[in-house]
Amino acid sequence: MKAKRIVIICVLVIAVVGLAFFCITSVTTPIKFENTRAEREVAVIKNLVDLRTAMVEYHHQNGRFTADADSLLLFLKTAPKKELMKEGSLTDKQLEAGLTEPKAVKILNDAKKRALKNKKLNLDPNDLDALYAYIWENDADVKKNNLQGFRRDTIELNMLEALYKGEYDATSIDTIVKIPYGNGVKFEIEVNNDYKTSQGIRVPIFEARAPFESYLGDLNQQELVNLIDREQQLDHYTGLKVGDIYAPNNNAGNWE
Repeated sequence: MKAKRIVIICVLVIAVVGLAFFCITSVTTPIKFENTRAEREVAVIKNLVDLRTAMVEYHHQNGRFTADADSLLLFLKTAPKKELMKEGSLTDKQLEAGLTEPKAVKILNDAKKRALKNKKLNLDPNDLDALYAYIWENDADVKKNNLQGFRRDTIELNMLEALYKGEYDATSIDTIVKIPYGNGVKFEIEVNNDYKTSQGIRVPIFEARAPFESYLGDLNQQELVNLIDREQQLDHYTGLKVGDIYAPNNNAGNWE
């Protein structure tokens, strides 16, 4: 009888321990899942933002988006970043007289061409400071329009340095097309370069996506299923993304 009581007590202890473990796990598992999700999504969002920066620049220079990650990376590694450098501005008096920015730039460009054609001056076309100094001082049209100190130059910068301020080099830039914690899986990129608004205006659009499964797939499967189900019920994309393939949204992220 005593042995039977001991067995019953042991069974009850095991049951209590098991129940306690189940209760603790039911509380800690969702918390652990959400904490890990939050940590990983910081990295995923970072890459999506950097990828968006690259896509916008590609569109700026080519008039369209690309769904080819390799083409996008090649563009980042080889294409120059063109930037307009400005010095000086037109006065109210100049603007009232009908001088616009394009007209002022044309006057300066024509003056530079005339100066460079004059072989006696022996001006170096790459020495813009000397070239501007000469036309500001000597060109009749420039002086007539009071454009001394006014200059506009398009210069070429290193793409990676200009866009990312040295954060990436030609090797590490490859990581922006890959989903963090995704074992090398790339973001899903989709484009529509022929999208037209209701007014018939062509507006190229793109979307870059990272499904929950791609960066949370190694975590608790029930919690992952629950997360996907919640987002589906809210009619949300089940993951993180930038842009929208169905309508322009200023390339916003779905976390913004």
